[in-house]
Amino acid sequence: MRRAALVACLGLMATPALAGTVCRDQSHEGRDYTVCEVSAAEDLRLFQTAPDGEPFGTFDRINEALASEGATLGFAMNAGMYHPDRAPVGLMIENGEERARIVTSDGPGNFGLLPNGVFCIGDRFAVIESRAFKAAPPRCRFATQSGPMLVIDGALHPRFIPDSPSRYIRNGVGVSADGRRAYFVISQGRVNFAEFARVFRDALRTPQALYFDGNVSRLFAPDMGRRDLGFPMGPIVGTVVPAG
Repeated sequence: MRRAALVACLGLMATPALAGTVCRDQSHEGRDYTVCEVSAAEDLRLFQTAPDGEPFGTFDRINEALASEGATLGFAMNAGMYHPDRAPVGLMIENGEERARIVTSDGPGNFGLLPNGVFCIGDRFAVIESRAFKAAPPRCRFATQSGPMLVIDGALHPRFIPDSPSRYIRNGVGVSADGRRAYFVISQGRVNFAEFARVFRDALRTPQALYFDGNVSRLFAPDMGRRDLGFPMGPIVGTVVPAG
């Protein structure tokens, strides 16, 4: 009886996807977030180019393509900034093929708020500052560049303003120190950069974390009842699990 009660309690705290991804609601400093935790043993991919050569753009289009593998998305979210034609702003590696080159110059907008970084999916996960990545590129099966970095070697990005009034629904990724776990986070309400970064540094304790985007941020987590809709996206990250 006590065991059943414990299992029921844990079920309220976390919802497992088919292949082991755990998505959960988590509060930090009085603000609410959804965190999806992925292990390096899972099939995590980046999706940009559909079979017809056009950007996937939506979770539904990815699921249509995965159906030919007898697979589906376990969880997914947008994974980096993109141009109006939905082409990635910076580096994009898809299944070992470089689709877009790395950008290391500063510039306008959040992407150009250096340092920015690259999320790399290989044997393990990594978030690496972009210029360091360019100087010594690791082997990545998939990679997406975005910015700014949220957490750099355990410290917040130096240009974040703690009480900034710039607030959006935001999403990003942090990686554990051993590279075996990645934490994908989306805010449930509007937050500024400093608040969002502290979730990774203080609550999830990831030494490196990277911002994906804001305002357009969306999550696909069917076990939580999340299938966010909106305009077509650029890069998308997600786990692949058996259908059915």
